[in-house]
Amino acid sequence: MDSTTRFFLPHIAQMQGYVPGEQPRESGFIKLNTNENPYPPSPLVIERLHQACGEGLRRYPDPGATGVRRRLSQLFGVEVEETLVGNGSDELLNIALRCFAGPGDQVVYPYPTYAYYEKLIQLQGARSVLVDFAEDFSLPAGIVVPGAKLTLLSNPNSPSGTLLPREQLEAVVAQAEGLVLIDEAYVDFSTEGCLELIHRYPNALFTRTMSKSFSLAGMRLGFGFASAELVAGMWKVKDHYNVNQLSLVAAEAALDDLESMRANAARIQATRQRLTGRLRELGFYVWDSQANFVLARTPGPSAAGLYEALKERRILVRYFAQRRLEDCLRISIGTDEEIDTFLGVLEELLKG
Repeated sequence: MDSTTRFFLPHIAQMQGYVPGEQPRESGFIKLNTNENPYPPSPLVIERLHQACGEGLRRYPDPGATGVRRRLSQLFGVEVEETLVGNGSDELLNIALRCFAGPGDQVVYPYPTYAYYEKLIQLQGARSVLVDFAEDFSLPAGIVVPGAKLTLLSNPNSPSGTLLPREQLEAVVAQAEGLVLIDEAYVDFSTEGCLELIHRYPNALFTRTMSKSFSLAGMRLGFGFASAELVAGMWKVKDHYNVNQLSLVAAEAALDDLESMRANAARIQATRQRLTGRLRELGFYVWDSQANFVLARTPGPSAAGLYEALKERRILVRYFAQRRLEDCLRISIGTDEEIDTFLGVLEELLKG
């Protein structure tokens, strides 16, 4: 045992860290493994970032993210006080766990879903309650657990890309005793979200991100929505200067040019449909995705073997060595050219 282990809190010493998708140090890879947008952000973002790289960087950023929150208020028809901005939506998830779940408290989520939830629960010393998704990733019975302090729902779900209907989500929020956090990181690639629930239920909390649809993964900007009372409480927990100045500039510019984001999202949706059809023709089982990726079960060859063979050919996809996903690959939607290259290599490997 490492001699430093004794310095850590016991639950920290025992847990494993979250492992994000691989970011290769070399160039020349086709990256279909981390759900990054294959298209650049709005030109307005680049223009304003250039303008912002000057003397003003010596000052602290606006701790209230006022410009971003004002734009979110106007866009979504909510009050400014019902919005919260974070260093990626992961920070907002972290804040929520710190606010609402303590040692021994029950935190519920369906399985399989975003693996980072489990790490955040462990950091709090809280207790995970996993409720298995059905094979089709429909809402599992028993997701409303009496006494649970927090229920986490990714919608569209990662890694399946599947979307739960609005009425089912509302039923969960209405029945739950504790908070229900709906993680809508991929909602801009789907047919609907349900932010309006914050005006009907005091226990509803939503998070979204600019990493996916807005092509701003490198800027780390997420935003949340809840009642003004919940936001005020969460405000006490967030770091005071939690979002840097350039990220705020980029977010404001992106929200000032929504058409750029929507055009890229439409391109990704079209490519997703084409990729899904071709994978099914090749014998893969592909769940209906409403995200910027698809989850595909291999027709026979080892998913781990396909992952390694693709990597040798400088194509990265995501393989999860965990229960119910051992025979699956998650494939992010790239450009049409990247997807064509991927499909060509995949067909060769399947023939081999």
